[in-house]
Amino acid sequence: MSSLGAPLPAAADGPYFRAELAAPTQQARAIAGGVMFQCHDTTCLAGRSGHRPLRVCRQLVREVGAVTAFSADGEAFSEDEIARCNA
Repeated sequence: MSSLGAPLPAAADGPYFRAELAAPTQQARAIAGGVMFQCHDTTCLAGRSGHRPLRVCRQLVREVGAVTAFSADGEAFSEDEIARCNA
């Protein structure tokens, strides 16, 4: 169980994708890049996808709104990548 109160998608050491949103979302789930994100307040988590992380991030932004941080496999996006994601 995650701190969000729901099981996280399968991943070896936790979620593969992590997004911090600019504003809280009321959506508990969102699909982006072919994976289900579990969202609570300003945090969304998901397992691995076959899509490029930037594509997943852009799709998530379309579903839940702008992100302030995004990481894939523990590797955080740069400020430039965040800007491209939110574009």
